[in-house]
Amino acid sequence: VQLQASGGGSVQAGGSLTLSCQASTFDFDNIGWFRQGPGKEREFVAAINWRATITGYADSVKGRFTISRDTSKGTVYLIMNSLKPEDTAVYYCAASSTTDDSTWTEAIEWPSWGQGTLVTVSS
Repeated sequence: VQLQASGGGSVQAGGSLTLSCQASTFDFDNIGWFRQGPGKEREFVAAINWRATITGYADSVKGRFTISRDTSKGTVYLIMNSLKPEDTAVYYCAASSTTDDSTWTEAIEWPSWGQGTLVTVSS
């Protein structure tokens, strides 16, 4: 599967952005979002199974970010509200058919990655 992430940009703190991840095929079960801030390791943000029966979020984004998918478009969205400067990072989407929600937070469990899209939040 090939993944194309888009939607990044620059916003002020408190603002909103919606990221999109377009998949070339549908031969996976889960899609996730990770991010890597300046000088930081890549970290889990959110994930959803393709049937949309399960979602998961990092504690740092719960209540502010929402992950959803549109199967007709083969697209997963990350709706980001109340953005903070610490949300500044390159955001990556990833796909997997081998992981489940018990291992979603582990980047190594996701074999397919898209290119990143940069989100910059200014104070």
